[in-house]
Amino acid sequence: MKPEVKDLVEDAERLVKRAIEEMEVDLRDAAEKAWAATLQATNALILERTGKMPERTPETSVELHRLCAEEPEVEGMKLVERYHTRSDYLHGQCFYMGICIPTEAVKRRIRETREYVEDVKKLVS
Repeated sequence: MKPEVKDLVEDAERLVKRAIEEMEVDLRDAAEKAWAATLQATNALILERTGKMPERTPETSVELHRLCAEEPEVEGMKLVERYHTRSDYLHGQCFYMGICIPTEAVKRRIRETREYVEDVKKLVS
C-alpha cells in the first residue's frame, strides 16, 4: 500500500472511531465525521487504483462509479450504494439540513461506516 493511501485509510479509521464515540453527544457532527471517513476511504481506493487523488467530491463519485463498472470485486461490495447513502443521508440531510431522523437509522449508518472503511482496506491491501 502506498504511503499516501495508508494515510488516507488511517484518517478514515480515526474519523469513523470518533463518529461512533460522538453519536450520543452530537449526532449531526458524528454524521459528518462518518461521511468524511467514507470520503477518505473512497479517495484511498481511487488513489490506489488510478494513481490520482480526486480533487473534488464529484470526481470521487465519478471515479467510484467507474471502478465499480470495471472491477467486479468493487461492484460486489456495493460501494457505490453505500457511498451515496452516506453522502446523501449523513452529509446532506443530517449534517447540512439538520434532519437527523429517524435517529436510530442515522446511528446505524454511522456504525456501518466502519464496515465500509474495512471493505476498502481489503481492496487496497
